[in-house]
Amino acid sequence: MCTLLFAFEAHPAHRLVVAANRDERYERPTRALHAWEDRPGVIAGRDLAAGGTWMGLGVGGRWAALTNVRQGPREEPTARSRGELVADFLAGGASARTYLEAVAARGDAYNGFNLVVGDADGLLFYSNRDGAGIRAVAPGIHGLSNATLNTPWPKVQLGKAALAERLRGREPVDLDDLVAILGDRRGFADAELPDTGVGLALERDLASLFIATPGYGTRSSTALTIDRGGQARIVEHTVGPGRPRRVELVIEGAAGAAAERRAVE
Repeated sequence: MCTLLFAFEAHPAHRLVVAANRDERYERPTRALHAWEDRPGVIAGRDLAAGGTWMGLGVGGRWAALTNVRQGPREEPTARSRGELVADFLAGGASARTYLEAVAARGDAYNGFNLVVGDADGLLFYSNRDGAGIRAVAPGIHGLSNATLNTPWPKVQLGKAALAERLRGREPVDLDDLVAILGDRRGFADAELPDTGVGLALERDLASLFIATPGYGTRSSTALTIDRGGQARIVEHTVGPGRPRRVELVIEGAAGAAAERRAVE
């Protein structure tokens, strides 16, 4: 996942509002949002190459999402899959803090990542690259791409402003309005772009919220809301090459039982 926008305790109708794009190579096999058969209670898309996920809902109303840290060509090919970090939390029973403490103890086994995990006690953030340790996420609107939390990359700032606009008023937020934020393909001036070691041409290609380059781009756009009663609504739009697909689930309360599913192809 490359862009994660979320509002925590920032709207009267929702405890959590999320809009997120997953960017990946088009050739990497993926299954769309679904209830996992082998890990009961987990609802997420799945990376079929390594078995993990980038974002999802889990047992007892748990939520987690992950982005990679972009550090040029310095990734270790034998490192553990970062997608297991989300999947293991969603399927497990440890508190968010206990889980992140265990992750931090083995953080060097992974390439760079940012991980947000949440349970009934709140949201926590940990990155194995920023040296700041585990920290609580304060109420408000937040953005995360391939640097640490709330790093002011242009697309993060653009996305946070758009999310803030959607959250005006007291009415429940529409999931498709959140997905619309994620479709923005606007680029930015070279002077505004980060320097992550990949070269200016690639920084330009990766600058927009929605990425579309040969071989790599936005594969799915996901929106999630969790209301004050614990009901979660999540929709995933699979995009990029091939036939678009839309999956929507309504999960009733913290038990995580999927009450409704609609798939449109």
